[in-house]
Amino acid sequence: MGFLCRDCLSVEPPENGTKCPACGSVRTAAHEELHALGIAHLDCDAFYATVEKRDNPSLKNRPVLVGGAGGRGVVTAACYVARRYGCRSAMPMFRARQLCPQAVVIPPDMAKYARVGRDVRALMLETTPLVEPISVDEAFLDLSGTERLHRGSPARTLARLARRIESEIGIDASIGLSHNKFLAKIASDAGKPRGFFVVGRAETQTFLADRPVSALWGAGRELCRRLEGDGFRRMGDLLACSEEFLVDRYGAIGSRLWRFARGEDGRRVDPVSHRKSVSAETTFSRDLAAPEELKARLWPLCEKVAARAKADGIAGAMVVLKLKGADFRIRTRRRTLPHPTQLAERLWRAGAVLLTLEADGTRFRLIGIGLSGLCPAAEADPPDLAEPDGERIKAVETAMDTLRARFGDTAISRGRRLTPSPRRPGR
Repeated sequence: MGFLCRDCLSVEPPENGTKCPACGSVRTAAHEELHALGIAHLDCDAFYATVEKRDNPSLKNRPVLVGGAGGRGVVTAACYVARRYGCRSAMPMFRARQLCPQAVVIPPDMAKYARVGRDVRALMLETTPLVEPISVDEAFLDLSGTERLHRGSPARTLARLARRIESEIGIDASIGLSHNKFLAKIASDAGKPRGFFVVGRAETQTFLADRPVSALWGAGRELCRRLEGDGFRRMGDLLACSEEFLVDRYGAIGSRLWRFARGEDGRRVDPVSHRKSVSAETTFSRDLAAPEELKARLWPLCEKVAARAKADGIAGAMVVLKLKGADFRIRTRRRTLPHPTQLAERLWRAGAVLLTLEADGTRFRLIGIGLSGLCPAAEADPPDLAEPDGERIKAVETAMDTLRARFGDTAISRGRRLTPSPRRPGR
């Protein structure tokens, strides 16, 4: 039986019980295949809320909700204390406040979270170059064949990485370890918070059999509704079906359902991100129609998207504007740029042009902006003779990023961040 102490990293198994014989810790892991597995999924626990608690220790034992506090605000993240009351991410904030009136509500600071995410990513990359980011706070890692480099099994190296994230960055992370990406992702979810969960080859189907179909990779809400309507509530329910039947019933994704229900996943950990877009949006506390008010709400979103793109080392060649009317109808407009960008200013300029064309008196309840057509950051914002002030834009934004990194996000901002006051009737 493989053994690992997550505190002192000892691999000496105890003679009796589960406590580490070297340091007495109960934070241990034991599994037959523990030291033979190399594919991991690392996910920071309640990331946004945990970062806020790190920066304000008085919140340590209090319920914290990150998100919009207005009537239409939603919960972006809920700490584990708040989750005891039933609060969850994507829940309307008013409902979360009903469940937990004593919760501390904090508006999201995406630029700060992006910086912390970069710090976590840097520690991952020190551990292995095979890191596949999924979002700002989670990624797949392949540590197969790193035993000699790190003088220990991948499991031991991952435990050391989790300790460094806790001690050097001040947040917690959960790790799932298995023989493929699909199982590693489910394992990290199963062990939260501060988890280290292992799924070996021998137990794969037993482990999956009772998992809900919602845990299947790529199974969205509509597909889950169809699966459950057909009587497939657990992954084990799919085992009696042929691949041909599932493809005929659910289309091309049927093959994936068939494989994943059996714990089969041939995808490699790919350091080249396969994300299709990066975006941000906000719901207004009241419907807006005036172009100047809409543009004022657009700028902070452009800064968020730019911060996320820079944190993930990506850029985008297409700007996507999203508007949701008071009647809940959605408009999506796109504009292709001459070159990929990760600069908030270029994103805003393109988005403002699209917005001007749509600000026709319609009242909107939501606005969003994003980048698609993603590519590596090295391809972003090259010099362009057709844009004389291009280098100045880049230099100014780089200087602002540097100041914010040193002195905080409020150290400097553009004037367009100021929201114009609503017009009063008769004025």
